Amino acid sequence: MYKDLFGKTRAKLGLHIHTTISDGSKSPEEAARRYKEAGFDAIAITDHWKYGEKQVLEGLSVLPGIEYDIGIPGEKIFHIVCICAESEPTGLTKQTSAQDMVNTIHKCGGLAVLAHPAWSLNTPADILAVDGFDATEIYNSVSNEGNSFRPDSSILIDMIGYEGRFYPLLATDDVHHYDGKDDCISYIMAECDPTDPDSVKDAIVNKRFYATQGPEIHLTQNGNTFRIDCSPVCKIAFASNQPWCRRVFKGDGITSAEYTPLPTEKFIRAFVVDKDGKYAWSNIIPLK
Repeated sequence: MYKDLFGKTRAKLGLHIHTTISDGSKSPEEAARRYKEAGFDAIAITDHWKYGEKQVLEGLSVLPGIEYDIGIPGEKIFHIVCICAESEPTGLTKQTSAQDMVNTIHKCGGLAVLAHPAWSLNTPADILAVDGFDATEIYNSVSNEGNSFRPDSSILIDMIGYEGRFYPLLATDDVHHYDGKDDCISYIMAECDPTDPDSVKDAIVNKRFYATQGPEIHLTQNGNTFRIDCSPVCKIAFASNQPWCRRVFKGDGITSAEYTPLPTEKFIRAFVVDKDGKYAWSNIIPLK
């Protein structure tokens, strides 16, 4: 567990992990050991079509999880991660619709997370046609230049935000290779009990977390002013549906910035980048 800049206790969570149970290169025990050594408080093992129960491995809390892939490769696909379910979703196949899959996950008490929408080439229309995603990945480590491409889904998140759909934003590894390029890189820092799936779910749904690769980030609103407080970084940026405005701040070791949105802006989110090129992302605050 970690203390943030404001003294709140947060858990370091990796919520998209693959092992030799499906197509990962490490066993569940090896994966747990690796993430525990990297300071994680819990992980979700989300092997493809193989439901993972709540357990403790190598002294690390493991949350319930599974990943489903549906659709036709080369045409339309969805990858949907189920985390923190109370029981295993059943009756699902690769022909199940995304909507039915989300509904089934909810019936089992789980969160339905839209995985790597940029990598999957999910369009805004694809995403908006499904009701009930509980969160989506803003960054996915395995989809980086070393292993694939399109790791950052920020543009899609801003496009669906323009349409009034605002999801909690997770950073995950989606680790497969354990080659240093896709493991122990991207995670969330949440106000929760990492051993309790219900506590983790509540923190995600109510956006009591931030997504990161290391830096700390806090986005707050006071009237019409938005403020970022963060660990020392070299760039702070406020993002919205607005194509351009003066909302990027650069410097050496900057730790805060403020921004007043334009009347045309529908939401504000933010991200920071530190001197080592590591990112952190806030959740979205809608504007009325």
